[in-house]
Amino acid sequence: MLTLLLGQPVQAEAVRVATFATELTRKGPGLLLRDILKGEDPQVAAVTEVIAAVDPDILLLTDMDQDLGNVALSALAERLATAGSRYSHIFSLRSNAGMATGLDMDGNGRTGEPRDAQGYGRFAGHGGMALLSKFPVDAPAVRDFSALLWKDLPAATMPVHDGAPFPSEAALDIQRLSSAGHWDVPVLLPDGTALHLLAFAATPPVFDGPEDRNGLRNADEIGLWQCYLDGDLGVVPPHRFIVLGKANLDPEDGNGRHPAIRDLLADPRLQDPAPRGGGASAQSRGHLGDPALDTADWPEPDDGGPGNLRVDYVLPAADLLVTGSGVFWPSGAAEGIAGAASRHRLVWVDLDLDD
Repeated sequence: MLTLLLGQPVQAEAVRVATFATELTRKGPGLLLRDILKGEDPQVAAVTEVIAAVDPDILLLTDMDQDLGNVALSALAERLATAGSRYSHIFSLRSNAGMATGLDMDGNGRTGEPRDAQGYGRFAGHGGMALLSKFPVDAPAVRDFSALLWKDLPAATMPVHDGAPFPSEAALDIQRLSSAGHWDVPVLLPDGTALHLLAFAATPPVFDGPEDRNGLRNADEIGLWQCYLDGDLGVVPPHRFIVLGKANLDPEDGNGRHPAIRDLLADPRLQDPAPRGGGASAQSRGHLGDPALDTADWPEPDDGGPGNLRVDYVLPAADLLVTGSGVFWPSGAAEGIAGAASRHRLVWVDLDLDD
């Protein structure tokens, strides 16, 4: 139904790149694979239908549980092939989400809880990242910045409470910046050139205390890409790239340090196609941003939520030719399918890479 009513087919000469925070997470390892294989889970069915309707050539999935052999990711790719979207290439790296530290990382005096992992997670790989591609991935050339310590990021702003490192100096000595991961993944296009995907999923800038640990970390996770493009991470950055993923930060509304995402959007090395959706026409109370740009459907402020926000992004390099973009936020009856898939909406950009 979504394909017939709302699908926006990619132009023949374009490459469609997308990101989707699927919320394909479960309470324990192996449960997502179970739900995919059984074929009865309504969320898995809705996610499959949304992806098939947009049919990106390259798709970054965030908020998806990982396993050691990417078995769940392979099973999802098989479901998508049955639905008409065939991805011959899958890729994933170990996520910081759920990676045990053995320390109290949130300052509540306890250890071994989801927030004591390098990134929030009930188990290793809980809510990680993955890539589906119709083009080959140049795996040997991938750069993974996920092990970078937060304190080692140039100009990092570390959390402090009552004049002391928060939650402790020992915790900050091992704290990685990436809550899930930061990857530079080259995808090999049909003409033999590579498009570098600068992929990430940042922590929400909430669920902390007056030290603003998560707000500071979220801002620095976003800022890592500018450090990379500045050449400050010790390697030469790519020239043909696209930043994409879940920033978990709106330029105007909701919680968080808004200048972090504003600075990224305003970086002259990037362009913001400002993808728009069809179903987010009503502005949340008290919000300033254009509601058509929103990518997440959260409870309204009157109901204790942040309201709809723009938190998912696909930002091509400034010299790439954008021929189309959108947020897959259908209106009418089909909106229920998108809502059953995730509170987030799939964001896509079409690129003409012939030049």
